Amino acid sequence: MHDLLRTIIAYVLILGILVFIHELGHYLAARWRGVKVETFSIGFGPALRRWYDKSGTEWRLSAIPLGGYVKPHGFEGPDDATDEQKAAWIPGRTFHDKPVGSRALVIVMGPVFNFLFAIVAFTLLFATVGKPELRNDISQVVAGSAAEKAGVKTGDVITHIGSLSIAGPEDVMGTVASHPNDTTTLGIRRNGTDLTLPVTIGAVKSGSHATGVLGVGFAASPGHPVSPIKAAVMGVQETWTMSVRTLQGVWQILSGQRSPKELGGTIRIAQMSGQVASYGMASIVSFMALLSINLGLINLFPIPVLDGGRLIFYAVEAIKGRPVSRRVQEVSMQVGMALIGALFLFSTVNDLTNIGLFHWMFHTGS
Repeated sequence: MHDLLRTIIAYVLILGILVFIHELGHYLAARWRGVKVETFSIGFGPALRRWYDKSGTEWRLSAIPLGGYVKPHGFEGPDDATDEQKAAWIPGRTFHDKPVGSRALVIVMGPVFNFLFAIVAFTLLFATVGKPELRNDISQVVAGSAAEKAGVKTGDVITHIGSLSIAGPEDVMGTVASHPNDTTTLGIRRNGTDLTLPVTIGAVKSGSHATGVLGVGFAASPGHPVSPIKAAVMGVQETWTMSVRTLQGVWQILSGQRSPKELGGTIRIAQMSGQVASYGMASIVSFMALLSINLGLINLFPIPVLDGGRLIFYAVEAIKGRPVSRRVQEVSMQVGMALIGALFLFSTVNDLTNIGLFHWMFHTGS
């Protein structure tokens, strides 16, 4: 019960902070460009608490902690607004009347703030505790493991798993975990020579879910605090590296190089929030930085409904000199909603499968 309570509290706080950062980017950009903000909500659904600031913005804490939103004044265009909404518009303060560049800036600043948060978080970590580094060379081969049977030795560096290029130990662990019992090859660099070793990845079962294991260990070099300036440079570099790796992972799933079962959703985020909360503040901050990067990247995907989809519409408007037709926007939004809904459903099924729910249901029903 204690673990469940910690997981719920950690999830609500971590996601709430990251959503606040994202929406704050939209809010500040809107205020900067002269757009009145009607609502700033953390969460969806009924408001648990609400208050108003001096500019007239309604701030809400809502019941469903799965995101949030900022509603600019006049976000709906003249074609979509009711007569009552049009009558309430304040001249010069509506979103739809602003130049396309200003509207795009308001939209893009949400993801930008997520990346800025990650940079700040990594900077604080590197300036206070340093950056532990996993060495690329293998420091341990477990006796009787898949790696030992394949002929892997200490000092080897794994460069490929099958056709998938490996950038470091994190890639090794992530790739192996999602391919239990698979027969593939390991690309190995040993004393400057490249080798290819056949391997059958091992598996560890937890309920109905199997996780791939190779049986190798990597040594970590302890981190050391660095100067604030160096920490800031490292924070930018780390944010860039994690962004690239995340996009590579998404592409590998889309291209079939990785299993779609690796996709996690709300439940997995909650589980991980509870886990890192027990590891200490440095782990929490690092996890929040990584989650913030993911939130920023996902919102930039060119899917209508998301920020990236709206930016595509504004780019077309800037090129053509007129907005995308209402019909195209409506159909695109419907497709976008369907895609997001399908992705949410798929990731939730993955999460429930990973925690063994379906195994438990079928087991108890038989």
